[in-house]
Formats: sequence, C-alpha cells, structure tokens
Amino acid sequence: MTGYSSTNGRLAGSPLRLLILALPLFAFLLRLGGAPLFDVDEGAFSEATREMFERGDFLFTYLNGAPRFDKPIFIYWLQSIGYLIFGGTDWVEWAFRLPSALAAIAWSYATYFFARKRFGEDSALIALAVASTALGPFAIGRAATADGLLNCLLALTLFDVWRHLESGQRAPLLRAFVWIGLGALTKGPVALVVPGAVSLLYCASRGEWMRWLRMVFNPLGLLILIAIVAPWYAYAYMRHGQDFIDGFILRHNVQRFSGSLEGHGGSAFYYLLAVPLLLLPWSGLFIAALGRIRTGFGDPLQRFLWLWFAFVLGFFSLSGTKLPHYVLYGCTPLFILIGLQAQSARRAWPHLILPGLLFVLFALLPTLFDALAQSTLGDGFYRAQLGRALETADTFYIASTIGVFVAWVCFVFFPRVPVLARLVVTAAVQVGLLAGVVVPYAGELAQGPVKRAALAARELGGDVVFWRFTTAPSFSVYRQAVTLKGDPQPGQMALTRIDRLAPDAPVEILFREGGVALVKLKP
Repeated sequence: MTGYSSTNGRLAGSPLRLLILALPLFAFLLRLGGAPLFDVDEGAFSEATREMFERGDFLFTYLNGAPRFDKPIFIYWLQSIGYLIFGGTDWVEWAFRLPSALAAIAWSYATYFFARKRFGEDSALIALAVASTALGPFAIGRAATADGLLNCLLALTLFDVWRHLESGQRAPLLRAFVWIGLGALTKGPVALVVPGAVSLLYCASRGEWMRWLRMVFNPLGLLILIAIVAPWYAYAYMRHGQDFIDGFILRHNVQRFSGSLEGHGGSAFYYLLAVPLLLLPWSGLFIAALGRIRTGFGDPLQRFLWLWFAFVLGFFSLSGTKLPHYVLYGCTPLFILIGLQAQSARRAWPHLILPGLLFVLFALLPTLFDALAQSTLGDGFYRAQLGRALETADTFYIASTIGVFVAWVCFVFFPRVPVLARLVVTAAVQVGLLAGVVVPYAGELAQGPVKRAALAARELGGDVVFWRFTTAPSFSVYRQAVTLKGDPQPGQMALTRIDRLAPDAPVEILFREGGVALVKLKP
C-alpha cells in the first residue's frame, strides 16, 4: 500500500486557513466554564473525582459515598489534575471539563495531520473544521465525561493501525496498543472491540486474514496492553470482587448492549437519524459523500474509513442501550470523507438550510421554553425550571442570537463569497453561539438553581439529604460534601423538588428557585 501525496489548493494559502487552524482552540475552550455542571453525567464524573480527594483514595471512585462502577479510572485521574489546579475556585467547571477539551483539541489536530499527508491540505483543513465544529464532537469535547477522551484515543488507535497497514512499520502498531490500553482504562472493552473489528473487516475485505492475526496477536503489543490495563483491573477486582464484575462488566457493558439500560432505548434506525444531526452544520456534505461510497471503496484508505463508520453504526444500532454519542466512535472517518467531498461542492445554499434553521431556533429558545413551562407537558419540576426562561434570557442573549443571525445571512448570501468560506464561517458561527451564548443560557436554566442551592447549603453548614429528588450529583460538587438520599430528620436540611413538596409540609424553606427547594425539617 502506498500513501497519498499532499497537494496545496484553494485553502492552503488563504486567510481562511488560519481561521480553520484556530477553530479547535476556539470551539473547545471558549467559555468552557460558562455553564454549571450538567446533571446527571457531568455531575457524577465530577463528584466522583472530588471524592477521591476527600477520601484520599485515587485508585477507585465513589459517588456520594457508594462505589461507582460505571467507568474505569483514567478520566478521573486526568480530572483530578484539573481539580488540583482549579478546585475550590470559581473555575471549578474548568477543572472537570479541561481534560475533555484538551482531548478534543488533540483529536481534531490528529485528524488534520493524518488527512493532510494522504489527501492534501485542503481536504485536511475541512476535516479539521468538521472535527472541531460539528455538533456531536462539540458537545462531548466540552463535557466533564469520558467520551471526548475515548474518541481521541480511538482515533489515535485507528490512525496508527492504518499507518501500520500502509507501511508495514512496527512502531505505529505498538503505539496503537498503547492507545487501546489507555482507552480500556477510560471506558472499558469498547476500546478493544472497535479497532479489532474495523481492522478485521478491512483485512477480510482484502483476504489478508493472516496479516490481521499477526497484527492483533503481536507479542510485544500484547505485553504493552497488559502492562497498561491489568494492574488497575486486577486491583479493582481484588478490592470489590464480584461487585466489580456485576457492576462494571455485567451491568455497564454486557447489559448496555443486551438491554435498554436506564431507559436509553431506541429503534434500529436511531443512529441513522442521529448521525446527520451530530454532524451539523456539515450534514449536507455527509449526505453527498454517501452517494460516492461505491467509488470510494475502490481506494484502500477510503474503504478503511467507510468500514470504520459502518461497523460502529451497525454495532451500536444492534445495542439495546442507545445514546447519541455512541455513534461518534465511528464519526472520525466521516470528518475526513466530508473533507474530500467538500472539494467538489459548487453550491453552498443546500448545506446552509439546516444550520440556518438551527440559528433561528437559538433565537426562539426563550419563547419556546416559556411555552413549554405554561403547558402540561413533562412534570412539574422541569416546567418550573423552564418557567425562568424569559427572565433568564437577558439583552445579551437576545441581541447575540438575533444580531449574529442577521450578520450571518448577509455574509453567506453575499455573491462573491467562496463556497468553502461560507461553510467554514457557518461552522464557526455555530460553535461561537453555542459556546458563548446558548449553552451558558441552557445551563443556567437547567442547573443554576441547583448550583445556588448547593452554595447556600455550604454556607449554612450541616448535613443535607436528597429528599424525594432523583440524585443531582452536581449539588454535592458545589456543596463540597457527600449528599445521601433519605428522609430528613428534624432540624436537618434537604434538597427537594417543589412539585414533590406538599403545601402543608412541616419545613422551613431556606432557598427556592425554579423547580428546586432547599428546606429544613421543623422539629
């Protein structure tokens, strides 16, 4: 197999190149701490990391005092570094989100450098723009969870697998085993399943079965993998025994595939609908690329990329538990394939319709949220949270969403603007609005009352319990203390929901905002 020569094109020497090269930093660091931690996932990861410091135990995680078997240890170690630097300050959201943001930045640039050598500068720049601005990578790259890191490690793994297949060199293969080991310490067996299956499908398509076996069972590579993975997994088993097997292996891996865990189900077509949404504003180019699969399959690298996406799409479509970010494990190759497709784009407007509708939605969000708050949809807690939508949408929000939309329309429909410039600027506008305006607004609506209740409880001191409240682990993060579920004792504080608080309940209300109330049970 031979590589592809790099060529310069329309973007290589243009000012637009500098904008694209800066997009990962802009997309993943702009107002990273602008929104409170979102429950449940961000709150759970962050509180588990905080409790490592409280317990003085950095080898296993606990959430509100109970062992947390959801994920392995690596992401918590990285978050603990951020917490060591920023914890206890107003930058606490940065502390927990920074590992994901840095991983997403590395993921984006790794995609660029891989594509540049094989498909040229222009395609690589568009691939970089897609990786750093598409809706799905943007979301997980700014979340205090394990998914941004895992996606980075999967991309590094399969890029090195291809480098080995392409050149036969040993070094890329050994690096791939390092990335797989770190991925297994980040989220478990999926880090082995995806690269193993993708490389098998590719080698099988070429009749190279023995080559796959030699690659997968490389003795030094397996030793590297075992050296990285085995110590922590052995420690976790020795410490928790069958509980670790039941909690991590069976529940959070086997049951996630075989059944609908925690109500996250969906049809077999779930991801067929999710992928175009996760790729916004680049969905039009993705659909165009689908029309060239047959042609692309004749090229070895494009075949590898399409098989990578197809396996992840098929595998998780068969899974009983479905969450949008699962299919992102197979979207890295799409970034590159979209970069290839962009070179043939002649008209911008078909690709601007969905982003334009999204920008309109941003401006209408306060009104839509207020309408939902006045309706009978959902439960009382969420309606109460949304009831603050209009008062929370200040002049900055309204002026930003409307003003930027008007400026965007004037720019993209100016006749002399090149097609690629329109698409890249649209992507930059999308992440700028999301990071700078929309996500902080949504975070204030959803989590602002929980954060302020926690700060009030922290100032008052004393024990607090979750009372008739589905756990909100971010409350424990901001309160800087473990919070248990249960009925409060006389004189004890409790966090509760206003829709579950009886009018004649014998409590003193210490804090109330949106759907959240901090109360003290009267003697």
